[in-house]
Amino acid sequence: MSDLLEGFLGTSVEGKKSRVPAKLDYVQSATGLFLGLFMWGHMFFVSTILISKDFMYTITKMFEGSLFLSEPQPIIVSAIVLFVFAVFIVHAMLGMRKLPITFRQYQAYKTHMGMMKHDDTTMWFTQAFTGFAMFFLGSAHLFTMAVQADKIGPFGSADRMYSEFMWPFYLLLLLAVEFHGGIGLYRLCVKWGWFEGEHAKDSRKNLKKVKWAVTVFFLALGLLTLAAYVKIGYEHRNNVGEAYKPTAQVEARYDVKVRA
Repeated sequence: MSDLLEGFLGTSVEGKKSRVPAKLDYVQSATGLFLGLFMWGHMFFVSTILISKDFMYTITKMFEGSLFLSEPQPIIVSAIVLFVFAVFIVHAMLGMRKLPITFRQYQAYKTHMGMMKHDDTTMWFTQAFTGFAMFFLGSAHLFTMAVQADKIGPFGSADRMYSEFMWPFYLLLLLAVEFHGGIGLYRLCVKWGWFEGEHAKDSRKNLKKVKWAVTVFFLALGLLTLAAYVKIGYEHRNNVGEAYKPTAQVEARYDVKVRA
């Protein structure tokens, strides 16, 4: 009976409000922080292609267990991706609680945003919109990486961008991820009082500057990385599906042939 009353009134028979919304907020913040930090790490990983194809290949094999296995196993990457996918789904489901679900709610928010003209209110709308887009774009990307972990590499990733014409998809994903993640991490700092200092107003201004600087940095890094994969894919267009061989292996085989 007490659960029934709490369901209708929002409070228990003792007059106490449920702690479930606060707990869900905490989980949403924790999953968002994890995904935001993972996003930064992932961007640095894929951008290793800007250094060299060999370096990107080495990092890829490291995630497949080359440091402790005699033969790298792509299934390790699949397991990591599936874990991230699970966190992503939990975060998305919790985030949906706060989206306007009726036209009246959307209209009220839009009016409020127009009257307030406050950056944080406007950024929330951008975060909500990009979050909705990421639910589809991010899910497709994570599913692809989970089932095709063995194709992650200098040639496999580049072929996907150019020969499979996936670069427009990843361009949209890049924009959605960077804006959503950057705003989300900024809002986490504001919500939980991280880096607040003695003057909250000044701290928020500084956080906002850092947020936009970080967003610009990762957008630039992402665009350069995307362009690099497209370039490699174009150069490799006549050999789609060919596995990448590190320079050291190619040189060793060439040397053996010469000596023979």
